[in-house]
Amino acid sequence: MDAGSHSISSGKNSAAAVQRPPLQEAGSRPYMPPLSTTSRNPAAKCYGDRFIPDRSAMDMDMAHYLLTETKKDKENAAAIAASPSKEAYRRLLAEKLLNNRTRILAFRNKPPEPENVFAADTVSSHQAKPAKQRRYIPQSAERTLDAPDLVDDYYLNLMDWGSSNVLSIALGDTMYLWDASSGSTSELVTVEEDNGPITSVSWAPDGRHLAIGLNSSDIQLWDTSSNRLLRTLKGVHESRVGSLAWNNNILTTGGMDGRIVNNDVRIRDHAVQTYQGHSQEVCGLKWSGSGQQLASGGNDNLLHIWDVSMASSMPSAGRNQWLHRLEDHMAAVKALAWCPFQSNLLATGGGGSDRCIKFWNTHTGACLNSVDTGSQVCSLLWNKNERELLSSHGFTQNQLTLWKYPSMVKMAELTGHTSRVLFMAQSPDGCTVASAAADETLRFWNVFGTPEVTKPAPKASQSGMFSSSFAHIR
Repeated sequence: MDAGSHSISSGKNSAAAVQRPPLQEAGSRPYMPPLSTTSRNPAAKCYGDRFIPDRSAMDMDMAHYLLTETKKDKENAAAIAASPSKEAYRRLLAEKLLNNRTRILAFRNKPPEPENVFAADTVSSHQAKPAKQRRYIPQSAERTLDAPDLVDDYYLNLMDWGSSNVLSIALGDTMYLWDASSGSTSELVTVEEDNGPITSVSWAPDGRHLAIGLNSSDIQLWDTSSNRLLRTLKGVHESRVGSLAWNNNILTTGGMDGRIVNNDVRIRDHAVQTYQGHSQEVCGLKWSGSGQQLASGGNDNLLHIWDVSMASSMPSAGRNQWLHRLEDHMAAVKALAWCPFQSNLLATGGGGSDRCIKFWNTHTGACLNSVDTGSQVCSLLWNKNERELLSSHGFTQNQLTLWKYPSMVKMAELTGHTSRVLFMAQSPDGCTVASAAADETLRFWNVFGTPEVTKPAPKASQSGMFSSSFAHIR
């Protein structure tokens, strides 16, 4: 096949996005007007929690005078009380009341501040803390690349982003490498037509060595720094290898034959363990962050959790028993994502007849939550910096959906692809997501924000371990 027909050209999507407003500050208490005596209904009854006396028989003028009297007024009041003359009382009343239009029971000054030190500290802390702004999520792709001959097959895994910031994507029989730092594209290999097409790809932890699964059932191991084929693993599976996952020096492979095999790339007899639990093609494989548990999903609608401690007690190349066999999904289970902030939390997505994202406690096997997304779930990625989950979908919107975890409220829906979004990969800093769809385009989204801390580059010792291991085997 002509390698030139598989070119990848870059474009720029210039659609603008509107930033969402920040959360509004909580408003202050509503203003309460002072009490007034302008309207009274003596016949009205009170059903509240306050006692309101009947004032119809009260002399309000004298009551106001008694409430506002001073020391001198008290002496005058005593004189008035002793004197039978009402003229003196009326003169004093006119002087004190009619010339002073103060409203009865009205506040002259603001009420004093509360003396409770704890309440004061709470108020000041709330005033000092600014409202947290909602992160700006661009609604359009930052960059779009052409991806001709991308195989439209839900059960394959044709894209991965390595720790050295190089994206690998298989287009038909050819493996391409796109360097995110420089934006340059290179062709790693075009496999023979009898072996192709490429059916899976996965970067080793060192970001230098790449595993490629083929339709012929072979697995190739490449050194991308020198563009050298280091080793070909044969006889591992009976048919195509659609899923790959690394766990340090162990390369785990899943095939259409339903088998899952652990291959130690450091030794000649590489097949060290076999997991058998699927009756159909294994389309999803993911090791947990600790490397202690392996999740596998198959076209038989099954999800298995395998534990290293159980496998280590078995003889080499033996058949190992699963820790959990989970049958809740109603379609193929391809989308798998281990939570970065909770080691025993796994998110899984089902195919077109299922459409659900489910969350599992892998220690107990309990299903914690299930959300119907309304469309085929093709892939899942966790945000490494926030408690968020990104999913990619098929018919009808072909969108990427960002969810807030654990509420599973939709934060954003990213559209642009015109066919189902089969694959997603995450940049090493955790912020940028690449999506590849059956519309033969590769799009980059700044969906996960900006990293708070820059992660160190991978150590060279890991790379040396792989190189020395492969050297004597060849």
